[in-house]
Amino acid sequence: QVQLVESGGGLVQAGGSLRLSCAASGRTSSVYVMGWFRQAPGKEREIVAAISWSDGSTYYADSVKGRFTISRDNAKNTVYLQMNSLKPEDTAVYYCAADWTLRIPQRIVRQGEEYDDWGQGTQVTVSS
Repeated sequence: QVQLVESGGGLVQAGGSLRLSCAASGRTSSVYVMGWFRQAPGKEREIVAAISWSDGSTYYADSVKGRFTISRDNAKNTVYLQMNSLKPEDTAVYYCAADWTLRIPQRIVRQGEEYDDWGQGTQVTVSS
């Protein structure tokens, strides 16, 4: 099992920036992919971005391409989500998730149900 703790959320004006962090502990050596998801009130959870722990390959949802950047620091067992040019529609609770299921071939999965462990979430609110 992997324990995940998010931080960095808050209130920001439209056009502003925030950086979220997710610190992982526990069986981190087993992690293949780390993902960021979000869920706005009344909406389904959706993937925002994901990163392969081994080779750094990434995936972004179309809605955040060019504005958000996911990165990782393997030494610190931490994944980041740099969010720029924020919009009111980015308002949501953001969750970090870890995928340590062995898949052949290993790949970035996009469905939340395929991730094994989750953080508690951090609120991001973008005012217009």
